[in-house]
Amino acid sequence: MQTIRFDHQKVLGILPDRDLRAHKGDFGKILLLCGSRGYTGAAALAAMGALRSGAGLVYLGVPESIYAIEAIKLTEPVVFPLPDASGMLSKAGIGEISSRLAQMDAVLIGPGIGQSEDTFAIVKYVLEQFTGPVVVDADGINVLSAHRDILRGRMAPTILTPHGGEFRRIGGDDGMDRLDAAVKLAKDLGVILLLKGHQTIITDGDRCYINPTGNPGMAVGGCGDVLAGIVTSLLGQGIAPLEAAACGAWLHGAAGDLCAESIGQYGMLPSDMLQMLPRLMK
Repeated sequence: MQTIRFDHQKVLGILPDRDLRAHKGDFGKILLLCGSRGYTGAAALAAMGALRSGAGLVYLGVPESIYAIEAIKLTEPVVFPLPDASGMLSKAGIGEISSRLAQMDAVLIGPGIGQSEDTFAIVKYVLEQFTGPVVVDADGINVLSAHRDILRGRMAPTILTPHGGEFRRIGGDDGMDRLDAAVKLAKDLGVILLLKGHQTIITDGDRCYINPTGNPGMAVGGCGDVLAGIVTSLLGQGIAPLEAAACGAWLHGAAGDLCAESIGQYGMLPSDMLQMLPRLMK
């Protein structure tokens, strides 16, 4: 097993150069399907994580019942409403989602979406119909826990970003060594696994990155939503999936470390990390 550690120079070496003649479409068009009633922050943080890490165009689809909230919160992403079922995304929105997929370079699904038959139907549709890379986070992982064959059958790259509980629910063995368990699950499901926690593990089952950045101040709700947005942004910019996940984990943790240095670990917020991200990418 090849285990690799990232540092800032490796990250900067992987980030694509920006052509002077480029336009916003050259820096990735990404679709985020996030949020539900009571979880408006997840959608906003994921969208801003994507933009702060360089995405050119971010389209955020949310349930109609929270559309006004997100439209007020967010200025730069393109926010649009989708049909709503009890405050969560409804499968009635699959037609509109389908019309947008063909234009996208990468998709994120899961942050704050909740668990229902409808949200499962949407996750399943995206994984089966979209031919590009997909990041599946949070409840996107949870609704797949009884339907893992959907992941095994996918031909395009899929990145799962579980914390420990989601890792167990999707089939991870917490009785094994953490690295061995992550590698085993990535191979079994045919995915890239980004297992969050101290020294986050990123593996495709063959190669493995161990992330050295991050601190306990990042153990706060919303932090993972920022990470999911960053990884999706890097995919949309054309970085190879395993490296996009590893770069995203490094940048996310390093932004948290800058926050800890400047304001301390107590009280630092995911929104503070958003302000630090551009400093790490110049």
